[in-house]
Amino acid sequence: MSRGQRQSPPDAARAFVTPEGVDLRLRVGEAGARASAFLIDIAILGGLLIALSLLALGAAWASRLRGLEMVGVVWILGAFLLRNFYFIGFELRPGAATPGKRAMGLRVIARDGGRLTADAVFARNAMRELEVFLPATFLFARGSGVDGWLVLLGATWSSVFLLFPLFNRDRLRLGDLAAGTLVIQAPKKKLPPDLSASPAGDLVFTRAQLDAYGVKELHVLEDVLRLGDRRTMAAVSQRIRNKIGWTAPLEGADQAFLAAYYAGLRGRLESRLLFGHRRKDKFDKA
Repeated sequence: MSRGQRQSPPDAARAFVTPEGVDLRLRVGEAGARASAFLIDIAILGGLLIALSLLALGAAWASRLRGLEMVGVVWILGAFLLRNFYFIGFELRPGAATPGKRAMGLRVIARDGGRLTADAVFARNAMRELEVFLPATFLFARGSGVDGWLVLLGATWSSVFLLFPLFNRDRLRLGDLAAGTLVIQAPKKKLPPDLSASPAGDLVFTRAQLDAYGVKELHVLEDVLRLGDRRTMAAVSQRIRNKIGWTAPLEGADQAFLAAYYAGLRGRLESRLLFGHRRKDKFDKA
């Protein structure tokens, strides 16, 4: 076990093995950070809903209250799409995080170590409708002809779903269980500013050596360099050297080798992209 692992709380670090066999040892997002991120997102959504309401009121006033029911239907549909596609839209982006998650240093990943897919993002956010928004409608419907037991049911339902992440090791909500996702603490260590722009120095790679990997492996290598764990870098360096047939001694300079290979691989992939060739991973023959 590495020193970094011994210093981490026993329930914080997780072995996260990618399909390439790299253990990134990530940290699960804490329940408090996730709750704070959700509150930030709800606050942003509240502002957007207020703007939508003002637009609806403006449309109703402009039509002199004619077609008021239609305006109401459009508002309800807009609010539904907004609260769902707000989360989906941001989590489909490369950072896989809403503004609230970015503020709290969180991001969403796939639990199996693969790439986060659109299906998984849709599934985890569709469950939020059942976990939060549906029971919330019961709570806020008190006094609107809704029986008290329905309000109590909504409160109990909300409590079970909201507290569920506290009773499992990986702080998973039901949406994460259904989608196979996990919310982690995003690595804060940034790449050296000259990593992707600097030349490889004394380390020169042939085209065949650079063509051994694709975009997917480039992202994994970037994560390894961000984490900066010596043990992980040594294992990845050895794996790459075996793959490309590198025989020259490194004398422990695994980070320099990985940085040089990252720069070379990125440059190679970008140059191929200019000619319309995008190699997704090492199995892609494009």
